[in-house]
Amino acid sequence: MKASDVRAKTPDELTEDLGRLKKEQFNLRFQKATGQLENTARVRQVRRDIARIQTVLRAKTAPKSA
Repeated sequence: MKASDVRAKTPDELTEDLGRLKKEQFNLRFQKATGQLENTARVRQVRRDIARIQTVLRAKTAPKSA
């Protein structure tokens, strides 16, 4: 997910994506623990996407200073 794609979304869409990614991260952790995880790079990618969404969401909801 590119940062430009994230910035183009509304806060509601970002919240939905954040929830979806957190569920995926949870499932990936379980797969890793049970030895079923095939794409180990996906863990890092999901973690970074979560951070990217949180950063943009925080910037969009922050009060504007004068």
